[in-house]
Order: sequence, then structure tokens, then C-alpha cells
Amino acid sequence: MALYEVLLIGSPKVGQADALSKQLRDVADLFSLAMPSDLAIRTALDWADRNPKAATVALYFGGDPTVDSDIVDRLELAKVPIVPVVEKGVSFGAAVPVAIAHTNACMLDSYDETLEALASVTLEVLGLLHTQRRIFISYRRTDSREAAVQLHDELSSRGFDVFLDTHDIRPAAAFQEMLWHRLSDCDVTVMLDTKDYFGSKWTAQELGRSQALGIQILRVVWPDHKGSRYLSLSDTVALTASDIDAAGRLHPALLPLIAKKAEALRSRSIATRHLDLVGRLKSEVTRIGGQFEGIGAHRSASVTLPRGRKIEAYPMVGVPTAEMLNDIQDKAGKAGHGRFPCLVYNHIGIRPAWIEHLRWLDAQIASVRTLKVSDAGWELVEWDQ
Repeated sequence: MALYEVLLIGSPKVGQADALSKQLRDVADLFSLAMPSDLAIRTALDWADRNPKAATVALYFGGDPTVDSDIVDRLELAKVPIVPVVEKGVSFGAAVPVAIAHTNACMLDSYDETLEALASVTLEVLGLLHTQRRIFISYRRTDSREAAVQLHDELSSRGFDVFLDTHDIRPAAAFQEMLWHRLSDCDVTVMLDTKDYFGSKWTAQELGRSQALGIQILRVVWPDHKGSRYLSLSDTVALTASDIDAAGRLHPALLPLIAKKAEALRSRSIATRHLDLVGRLKSEVTRIGGQFEGIGAHRSASVTLPRGRKIEAYPMVGVPTAEMLNDIQDKAGKAGHGRFPCLVYNHIGIRPAWIEHLRWLDAQIASVRTLKVSDAGWELVEWDQ
């Protein structure tokens, strides 16, 4: 039975189910999930056949609020999360059943035929993507400061948590330390690729660290500039002279395009980093003579240590938090696998003070722990005693 299920109910327009299925299939491939055996899409015709133990989300496409209202009521009783999906400009209250009228909706642009944003929301509710949508803007202040500020404001207005060095580091904070910390927690780096971008060692390091961490890079290439040759495979928005005004600001029509490309890159970035964590953990477990038994629900990894202790490892992309630990403890409890849960993460770039905070949490909480993937081998041997 599937580990993840998506229920499409209500009144989807012609082509929307196919578009969403394509987006989910693309991401499923990145996470090495097979459809429909691992990730299944159901409709009102077979929703009752769903796996009650699977991570599930229902998408209610607004229109006639009486359509599938009985299914909505039953899903609400079963505590299945339901996301209302309504086109912008349509009266929300008149388009969905009363039972979900209090739920925040995913609002679709009328021209959005590919449904990337809806796919991201779906994957967030399923737990395959984290809910924060973080972007790092890398740029030369002397070349593209106005465009960077413009993108910061535009992407922030679209629900992204955007890091811009001039806006998001508080006075008295260690500048470079905070910058690397925030970069390690981002999903996409938007690189404003100007002719003098590599004229600063800091921008070169931002780009290098993004690549080393597996963060996807969206290049916005300035006019009459070919950009760096070794970044030719990155996703690119190539600007023309008419795309930038005399003040250095981007044409407003470009902003939705950049936002859409960043959204599409986010799932690829998270999947790549997640698979890297899993691969490194598997290598460490095998090296110490343990057994890596495979991937289960919530993308957790089942591990048996050499002396028999059973671990359920939850690889988490970005900076671990107490909230993540609480979520893992809750998931482990509901799964009932009886294994000791731990959060596996890559500590590179994370502030030393934050690492110390995680050590303190480990000392205070007995039911779940954090585990640096780079230290997994010797730490797991210690846990196995």
C-alpha cells in the first residue's frame, strides 16, 4: 500500500488533474518514490480505498460547494488535512463546503497551467517538503543592489522567506557566520550573475557553498554577459537590455517568472540534499557493520546497529530545530515501529552557538536525538553500547 496519498475532490478543471499528476511524478522520481505504489493519487471514485496509515492530503477544487461535500465531512472526521484550491478572483465562501470554509486556501493564478505552487503545497502537507520556503539572494552590491532589494520584496510578498544580507543580519551579529548559517537553511540560491559577480571572494564563496550543499541555483544573467561557463547547466533567466531600467531595477513582468522558477527548483533542491544525507548515513552504517534496512514513511531510514539496537533515522534538510525534534517524536510514536528516533542533519555552515543549542537539547530530551551525518559512524557505535 502507498506511503503517501493525494485525494483530488471537488470540481477540478479539465487538465488540472493531469498537470498536478505530472508535477508530483517529477518530484516522486527525485525522491525515488514509485507511483502509484509509493505515492498514489485518488479521486472521489476511489477515495474510500485509501490507506488510513498513509500520509494523506485532500485537495478540494472549488466550484460548486455541494460537490463531494459528504466526502469532505468524512475526511474531516478522520482528521485528514484538506486544502481548498480556489482560483484568484473567485468568491472563496461560495466555492467550498462550509466544513472547510475556515481553512486557508491555495489560491491559483488563472494563467497557471502547470500548478507548481499547488504541487509544492501538496508535498509540504505530505511532509516531503518542509513548509518554510527559503531563498538566498547572492549578488554584488556594486552591480545589482537595486534588483536584489526588488527581488527580496517581491519574493517575500509571495510567501518566501528571503535572505538578503543588507536586510536580514541584525546589528552586532557575526556577519559571515550568520550568512553561512542562513545559506545552509535555504532551498534555492538566486544568483544575480553580473559581469563582476566573481570580483568578490564572498560571492564566489556563496556560490561554492551552495553547490557543495546541493542547493539549486537560479541564475539571473545580466545583458551582454554570458556568465560562468561551469554554471551552464543551472536554471537560467537571461536578461535583455529592456529588462533593466536606468535605476537598475528589473522589469515587473520578470518577477512572476523568477518566482515560478524558484518554486520549481525548490523540490529538486530538497530531494537532492535529502538523498545525499541518506546516502552518507547508509555508508556510515555499513562501515561500522550495521544494517541499513531501507526507507519507510516520512522518508525515514530503518537501521539496525551491530549489537542489535534499532534506530529510525529521519534525515532533515537545513537547520534542525526543537520543533523538528518534536515532530519526529510525534511521527515515531504514531508509526509504532518501536525504534529509537533521531534527526540526521548536515552541520556544515550552521553557527557554533546553534550546534551547542542542539547538544543541550540532546542532553535534556531522552526520547529523540540529533545526529550529525559526518559523525554518524562513531556516534552510532557509542549509542549501541
